[in-house]
Order: sequence, then C-alpha cells, then structure tokens
Amino acid sequence: MPTPPARPWRRWALALPLVLLAAFALGEAAGWAFLRAPLENTLGSRLGRPVALAPDGGAFSLRVLGGLRVQASRLVIGAPDWSKAPHLLDGQDVSLELGWGALWDAWHDETGTTALRVRRLDATRLDVHAERADDGRASWQFGPAPSASSPAPAPLPQFGRLGVADGTLHYTDAAQGTAVEAKLTLAEGNAPDAAAPRFTLSAGGRFQRQPLKLELQSGGLLPFVPDEDTPEAVALKLKATLGRATLAFDGTTTGLLEGGGLNGHFKLQGPSLAAVGDPLRVTLPTTAPFIAEGELQRRGTTWLAQVADATIGRSRVRGTFAYRSGPGQPLLTGQLSGPRLLLADLGPAVGTPVDGAAKRGGGKVLPTRPFDLAALRVMDADVRIALDELNLDTPKLEPLRPMRAHLLLNDGVLELKELDARTAQGSLKGGLSLDGRGEAALWKADVRWAGVLLQQWLRLARKEGEPPWVTGKLNGSAVLQGQGRSTAEILASLQGSVRTSLGGGTLSHLAVEAAGLDLAQTLGVMISGDESLPVNCAVADLEAKAGVLRPRTLVVDATDSVLWMDGTLSLATETMDLRVVVAPRDFSPLALRTPLRVSGPISAPAVTLARNPLTGKVGAALLLALINPLAALLPMLDPGNTEGADSHAAGCQALAARIAARR
Repeated sequence: MPTPPARPWRRWALALPLVLLAAFALGEAAGWAFLRAPLENTLGSRLGRPVALAPDGGAFSLRVLGGLRVQASRLVIGAPDWSKAPHLLDGQDVSLELGWGALWDAWHDETGTTALRVRRLDATRLDVHAERADDGRASWQFGPAPSASSPAPAPLPQFGRLGVADGTLHYTDAAQGTAVEAKLTLAEGNAPDAAAPRFTLSAGGRFQRQPLKLELQSGGLLPFVPDEDTPEAVALKLKATLGRATLAFDGTTTGLLEGGGLNGHFKLQGPSLAAVGDPLRVTLPTTAPFIAEGELQRRGTTWLAQVADATIGRSRVRGTFAYRSGPGQPLLTGQLSGPRLLLADLGPAVGTPVDGAAKRGGGKVLPTRPFDLAALRVMDADVRIALDELNLDTPKLEPLRPMRAHLLLNDGVLELKELDARTAQGSLKGGLSLDGRGEAALWKADVRWAGVLLQQWLRLARKEGEPPWVTGKLNGSAVLQGQGRSTAEILASLQGSVRTSLGGGTLSHLAVEAAGLDLAQTLGVMISGDESLPVNCAVADLEAKAGVLRPRTLVVDATDSVLWMDGTLSLATETMDLRVVVAPRDFSPLALRTPLRVSGPISAPAVTLARNPLTGKVGAALLLALINPLAALLPMLDPGNTEGADSHAAGCQALAARIAARR
C-alpha cells in the first residue's frame, strides 16, 4: 500500500488545544494581570459606573478557574450618576470570589430582583456608601430601577464568607428619612459557637426621621446580610435607642433583612406604644409610658411576640401577637389579656393627656387632640381582648370586671365588637366603631346595660350607718353616633338617644327633701336620721341632636315626692342649663318648693335657686311679717301636689314599660 501524504493541519489541530491550555495555565498562574484594564472597562460598562482595580499601582491578580476570584490592593466601585456619594465601595487589600453561575444570573437579570451571591469577600478596610433615592433607585442595584408596576427594591447581596478588619457604612434612604453611619468589624465567616463576637457594629444617625443609636454584637454578619451557605443561627445581642424608645435583644438569628429567622428575649420601653409602632409601620395606640419584655421570633415575613409582662402607666397586661408583613396589607393578630388596664393609660389615643389634668381654658375639658386616622390605614388587625379589670380611672365608678371584646381593624375601620363586661353585678354588652377612611372619623356606639346595682357602681360616700343615697338595678341602652377629627368634635356632633330605667330602687329621704327645699322635713330627717324611700319608678329618655342632650323624660317617682328634670346639656359648647323640680305628695309646714337650676360649664357647674318662685314666697313672707310675725310662715305652708306627682308618675311607669319591652 502507498503511504498517504502528510496533512500538517492535523498536527496543528492537535497542538492548538495544548497551546491554548498552556497559555491558560500560564495566565492563571500569572494572575491575568494584563486583563485588569479590560475587566475594569467591562465591569464599568455593565454596572453603569466606574470600576477601578488597584488604581494606586498596587497588586492585582485574577483567577477564573472554578469561579471568578479577584485580589487587588484596592477596589473602588463608583456611585451611580444620580448619587452625590463619593463612591459605592472603596476597599483595601480586597479578595473577592464569585461563582460563574451567580455571575450569569446577575448578568442576565433584566428585572433587578436577583440577589448577587458572593462566595467570599475579605478586606482590611472597607468604606461603603449605600443610598436609596425617593423613586426607589438603590446605589447597590446594577440592573434597571424599579418601576411603578414592579416597585420591589433591589435585594442586598448574599455572602458565604465575609471578613472586614475595619469597616464604615453610610446608609441613607431619602423616602424614609433615614441617614445612618456605622463602624463595623467582622472576622472571616460566621461563628455560631464562638465565645467572642465576630461581628460588632456601632451606629448612629436618624431612622424614620428619629434619632437612632445602635450597638450590636453577633457571631457573624447574618443580622444584616443573608448567608445561604451558613444557615446555622448565630448569637445576636442588640441595644438600640430610637427617639425616646429603647430596645434590648439577646438571642440568635439566621438573618434579618431577607426573611431570616430570629429567636430570643427582648425588653422594650418608651414614652408611648405609638412611638415604637410608627417607625415600624405598626399601628399601636398612643399610651402612657410603657415597659415590656418577653420572647420574640421571626419566621419569614411573620413576627411572633410573646409578651410575658407589660407595664403601661399603671396598667399591667400581657399577650401573644403575630405580625405578618408579607404581600398585601400587613396584619396583626393575637390575644391581649392581663390583670388590669386603666382607661387613663390609653387616654392619649383619644386625645387626652396622660395625667388627665390639662385643660383648654374657658372651662372646656373635652379632648381636642386630633386622631391619627392615617395610622388606621397602615395595617389590619384581629385581636381578642380578655382583661381581668378595665379601670375607668375614677373613684366614683366601679371598674369593669372582667371585660371581653374582639378588636378588628380592616381597611381603616376600627371596631370593638362582642363587648361583654361585668360591673356591680350587672352586665354591659354591645359594640363601638371608628371609621377612619375619610378626613373626619365617623364614630358609632350601640351598647346595652342590665342589672347594674347603682349603689355599688356609683361610689358615693356616706357616713357609717347611713343608707346609700340611691339603690336599685339599672337597665338601659345607648345608640349614638358622631363625626369629627377629635373626641371633642365627635361629641359636638352627637346624634342618637340614651334610655335607662331603675328597678327595685330606693332614694335617700334626706336627698329628696333637700332637693325640694322642704326645710321642715329636712330638719326632721336630720334629727331622726335618714332613711331610704322606695322608688316606684325612675326613667330617663335623653335625645342627642347636634351635640345637645335634652331629657325628653327624666322622672324619679318616690313614695314621698316625684322629681323631674328638663333643660339642655351641650357637648358642643360644654355647658349645661338644667332644672330640677320636686312635686311632694305630703303636707309640709315650712317649704320653699323652688326649682333648682344647674347651669354653667360642665367642668364647674353652679347650683342656684329659681328666682321667680323664691322671690314671690320670700316677698309675701316679709309683707305678712309686718302684720304678724307668725303670718310670715303662711307662704311657706305646702299642702303638696298629689295630682302633679301622680301625673308624672304615670308617665314614668309607661316609659319604663316601653324601655323594658325594648330591652
């Protein structure tokens, strides 16, 4: 057989891969130093900002086998064009390692929602300026800015190992009013079992436009940067002051900013619950100063808090709560319980000062502090309430023991439903609502009470051995509504009705005679001792219109006399003008029988006598005294008014029957 002719291209085909492999090996061994400038240009073009590798002429090396590994005496990544920061990152003695797959995903991400996964980053010094603009653009985001249809912010990078001997972080968020500067140190990697903290951070500045001071120690950078290669929890200790609120936390975490876990003990205190909730976009009531501690967990987008003990002013409560901050409207659920809650400690939530002592001048006392209606639209809530005692914070009224309710907050409408409370052996049921969807709140109340022992509910002191001023079981209902931007405005527009009746009651004989200005019988009762007069009927039917309460009927039918009241009580002007009239059934030798008038500001009403009837009786007595001193007593003789008393008593019985039937 003849020998085939030689084919040189075959030799080259075999030699070329060897040459390329040798060249690659030499380049890998030499660190591809000649690629520094092309790499800077390529990265700068892709990132849309300047990138400098060892610009001071220091050491530089690049490795590409098994991933991209860059070592440089200095690495500088510039800030975006819209930022005034000197740079995004400026590091010395930087060692950076990324996987090719992570680079491919980040390079081809057109949405800007893929987090860059960094295997390793070490630096002796690192200075970072992270910034988020009003429109959502972030300086660490290298893809397109978030749009109105997809406003999700750029995710932070993820790190496998990170070491920084001396770090400085400047973080600003224009939309949130946040500007924080932090000093940090981080030993390489995360150390869940290390005795000494590997990550320390000291920060100060403003968060959500409030002064911030923060001290943090942990076994790694997990509290701020997620680490998918090290899922174990690391120790975390935190002390923070935000405004006048302080937080201490001691526990473990697997990352906070990207939905990692959290578990530990917390202690929180501040001037008001709202002062803590506002920066976190959690709707909490404005309260008296508080301190609370318990256990805190985070699972994904859900925060779980087991509050073992919370002191709010003079109140003591506890509870279990879950706050979900995922997609859609945030939701707070849970249960609130405890031995005692004072209404005064929640007073600021409805516009009153904490101590309840401040007044507006002119005798006006109704709260005018505007409601924070915008806070009602920040989140939804579903909380069950079971309190051993709700104290009305007045020594004149019996507390509610116990009190149960269901609090719902949905789309700006706050409701207190299924209200069920006990007081003075009676019950209180119904519901309240506050619609905060408009510029002015719409308030509604529909409550009923039954079997309330008046002598126990009203704490009216008397000397030992003397009977109560009034006794009996109180029943009734109130259906009211009002609209306004404060408690005062709502009460000034009040509409509706209040109806109540007293069954099986008694009234102090001394009080009845004193109200009727029966001097003789009052003196006799004082000498012989007071006693309780049976009350045949007692009803009140009040109408509210434009903030003015008027008694349609207000009658007390005692065996001795019948008392009734008319006039007005204005919540709009915070004044009253009421008249109390007594019709006796019996004869009295010495009685003025003049209506009493209660008038003036609600804060300090004045009790006076009606002038015309009193002037007539006194004038007649003086004239008759000129004839005979004993004749001066004739105008004071009172034969009684049985017909008038019986007429009012009949009306009282009819109204009481209607109230009982309606109830």
